[in-house]
Amino acid sequence: MILTVTLNTALDLTYGVPELVPHASHRVSDMSERPGGKGLNVARVLSALGHETVVTGFAGGSTGAVLRELLAGLSPRETGTDSPAPIAAAPITDALVAVAGNTRRTIAVVDRATGDTTQLNEPGPLVSADEWTALLGRYEELLTGADAVALCGSLPPGIHVGAYAELVRSARAAGVPVLLDTSGEPLRRGIAARPDLIKPNADELAQLTGSREPMRATRDARRRGAHGVIASLGPDGMLAVTPDGSWQASPPAKVLGNPTGAGDSAVAGLLSGLVEGLSWPDRLRRAVALSTATVLSPTAGDFDRAAYEELLPRVGIEEHAPAA
Repeated sequence: MILTVTLNTALDLTYGVPELVPHASHRVSDMSERPGGKGLNVARVLSALGHETVVTGFAGGSTGAVLRELLAGLSPRETGTDSPAPIAAAPITDALVAVAGNTRRTIAVVDRATGDTTQLNEPGPLVSADEWTALLGRYEELLTGADAVALCGSLPPGIHVGAYAELVRSARAAGVPVLLDTSGEPLRRGIAARPDLIKPNADELAQLTGSREPMRATRDARRRGAHGVIASLGPDGMLAVTPDGSWQASPPAKVLGNPTGAGDSAVAGLLSGLVEGLSWPDRLRRAVALSTATVLSPTAGDFDRAAYEELLPRVGIEEHAPAA
């Protein structure tokens, strides 16, 4: 079982419009709503890859109720499409902790003429000290059956900035490999707890290290505490610096589309490759192919399976020389 933690879950709303024009009214051509937040997106992809997944984090209010209803396996409420909802290949178990506040919504407006996406993210509910304590207890229980854990996304209001560092230490004490995917001060604090992997994008890595040169910044991030650093370079693929070596994986071609959830699909590729015992190059191939196939999907958090299967053998891998 793979455990994903999403402290700031969301109900993801995706609106398609023929063309997005500032200061104008728009008629929506298609709409979907899905359970979201980075860890839930990771879980959905892991499920499609055949991995049993448990999700925890916080959910509350009327929005949280809809999120949990959709997570239970009911078809997403969609309009404007004749495509059936994807069927999960493996179960996703809801171990979310209830909170008094209302789960946030994220709104993606997709310009169907250009493929560009405009994203609006609400902040999330205020989490109390008692609710955080309940989450810690649930997390400790779930770690006993986990093969790997992903800690993903932003912190909701009320959660202390060292929360991910606390969760990393618990996973390491339980002997469970842990991947941290966050940004800013939570990443800075979390990396000091020595996670097995972090997956920053180029901007997050530069904010952490002060360097825009990918290899230098990635190696610097390792020196700060992470055992392995997987830097997402957007359309240029991914750069991995690990105890076993360094590689860069590149998609066969740049693509246009909706990038929402692409990084989460990459995390799912890395985690699934870890628990399956794949080599680093094969983990990176899977991560880049899934990420690119997610950009090609019109709905946030999904990936185009046909595109993924076509892209996977074509992802380029370059091995880098060890650091001097």
